[in-house]
Amino acid sequence: MIKVGDSLPDVTLQEYSEVEGNGCSIGPNPVKVKAAAAGKTIALFGLPGAFTPTCSAKHVPGYVQQFDELKKAGVDEIWCVSVNDAFVMGAWARDQKTDGKVRMLGDGSADFAKATGLTLDLTGRGMGVRSARYSMLVKDGKVATLNVEGPGKFEVSDAGTLLAQAKA
Repeated sequence: MIKVGDSLPDVTLQEYSEVEGNGCSIGPNPVKVKAAAAGKTIALFGLPGAFTPTCSAKHVPGYVQQFDELKKAGVDEIWCVSVNDAFVMGAWARDQKTDGKVRMLGDGSADFAKATGLTLDLTGRGMGVRSARYSMLVKDGKVATLNVEGPGKFEVSDAGTLLAQAKA
């Protein structure tokens, strides 16, 4: 499993763009993790899947609500990574009204989750390999803090925990 001090994996995620611009077309666009994280401080959180009850009710809204405070604490971007395709992540972004505050990044083949060792095996429930629920503060592509949730928990991967770590 990835740990504090490790670099983010050199994989590509997908982001759905609603408008064309800055080299992005409407629809799914690749996000090369290493390049996108270089020189930035990122509040990154991972969730098992889009539109799941706890993730939709608490996780994503918490990061949207803490956007201004995270920015004041030096966070350049907030990333939500989930094992879904870019179309689903785009729909979830619209539903959650992330409006440029949280980048909703699809990890459709679970490449990021597998490369970091932050997987949740739900094959017994018919959902395949998903992402564990976690949060991390990333500085210039390296993990500065890492908070991994136990099964069924919602204690350390929330925006408040990451905000406190960003302020420290």
